[in-house]
Amino acid sequence: MSLHGNLLEPDDTRLPVDPAAAEIDGGADPAAVVAANPTSSVAWATLAERALDAGDAVSAYAFARTGYHRGLDQLRRNGWKGFGPVPWAHEPNRGFLRACGALLRAATEFGEADEVERLRTLISDSDPAALPALGLS
Repeated sequence: MSLHGNLLEPDDTRLPVDPAAAEIDGGADPAAVVAANPTSSVAWATLAERALDAGDAVSAYAFARTGYHRGLDQLRRNGWKGFGPVPWAHEPNRGFLRACGALLRAATEFGEADEVERLRTLISDSDPAALPALGLS
C-alpha cells in the first residue's frame, strides 16, 4: 500500500454537491434557479441545453460560457490545477462537463473550430467517458 498515490498524475477532482441540482432535477425553472444560485454550473448548463434545443445558439453560447467559468472557479477551489481527471461518474462534476459540452455544441454552430477542438480535448482529458455520455462522441 502506497501513501503517495499516483505520482505521475493528479488525483481526481470531485466537486461538492450543488444544491441547485436537486431543484433542476425536480423540474424547477432553470432561469429561476440561476437567479437564486448564480454559481451553479448545472443550472447554467440546463439553460444552455434548452437554448440549443430551441435553436438559439447565441444564448446557449452565453449560458454555457457562464456555466463553464463558474465550474472552473469551483474546480480550482477544490484543488484542480487546470488539468487532471474530473470524472463524469461523480454526479456533482456533471454540471461543469455539461456546460463544456453545451459550449462545444454552440461553438460548432458558429464554426469556431479552435474552440471546438479545445473543448473536445478538455472534456476528453477530464474523463474519456464524458464525450459519449454527452452525446458528443
